[in-house]
Amino acid sequence: MHEALLAEKLDFNRVRCNICRWRCTIQPDNTGVCRMYKNIGGTLYNMNYALASSVAIDPIEKKPLYHFYPGSRVFSLGSWGCNFHCPGCQNWQISCADIAPPGRGSDEIHPSEAIELARQNNCQGIAWTYNEPTMWFEYTLDLARLAKENDLYTVYVTNGYMTPDALDTIGPYLDAWRVDVKGFSDKFYKKLAKITHWEGILETAERAKHKWDMHVEVITNVIPTQNDDDEQLQSIAHWIHDKLGELTPWHVTRFYPQYHESDLQPTPIATLERAMETGRQAGLKFIYIGNVTGHDGENTLCYQCGRLIVQRTGYSIEMPGLNGSRCKYCGADLNFRPG
Repeated sequence: MHEALLAEKLDFNRVRCNICRWRCTIQPDNTGVCRMYKNIGGTLYNMNYALASSVAIDPIEKKPLYHFYPGSRVFSLGSWGCNFHCPGCQNWQISCADIAPPGRGSDEIHPSEAIELARQNNCQGIAWTYNEPTMWFEYTLDLARLAKENDLYTVYVTNGYMTPDALDTIGPYLDAWRVDVKGFSDKFYKKLAKITHWEGILETAERAKHKWDMHVEVITNVIPTQNDDDEQLQSIAHWIHDKLGELTPWHVTRFYPQYHESDLQPTPIATLERAMETGRQAGLKFIYIGNVTGHDGENTLCYQCGRLIVQRTGYSIEMPGLNGSRCKYCGADLNFRPG
């Protein structure tokens, strides 16, 4: 149990949590939407500080981040809970959990231990992933500060529903913002996660890039009959182009039936290829097809000379055409970090 950093005390022992855009007003002995922040006696506490549900040594491409330290290994940590409760969640066993679920095998990994484990496993960075990182915001902040002191890069794999207050608190210590833009309509986000003001996800991503100079990549898991229409896909592509820049990678990934959406079919590959073409027509230079191992849409081609820059098969990569952040053949800027 760890006192929450961004909390506002209200009358009658209520508290308001200012970490995500729900900004829950929480009564004594209750939790917010995420179930990981609890009001105890008029003070807000995070209930899963340093409690990891999932720990792995991953290729950075698994996040997926394709233009950020390609080929590197990242120490990946997940905890419990989420501020979204998506019916098709692929990690529902941890994201839909209550506080300290009994018998679920939490590992207590304090920040200094995480740094040591990352070094022991020859990782170049640390990523908070598998569940929404803001669910243990104070832990990610403490570990991110320590990571920067130890020359390790830092990555948030996030649904993006963080407040500007929280982003500005952790912003100096984050290097990459891998954000889900799940759709582009009030109707879709209300059905998916019962949230309003979903446009805040876009605003926070723009702030991460332009205020804090984070490397940003966007993922859209394309779900049949829900967010695969031309209007939403075109809107996402144009937003990325206009607000984040034409060199920002967009990953359109294949949905597989999970949890409460097991009745749906996997996304047709033709739908993903259509989304890829939508991105091209919007002016994006790097659109990737995900969750389809061996598809040419995994590879990076130079938009200027057309040569192969990075070849990917799943998480295995070769980089015949990359020179820092540029094309080895024609010198075009390809928006890779480190550059």
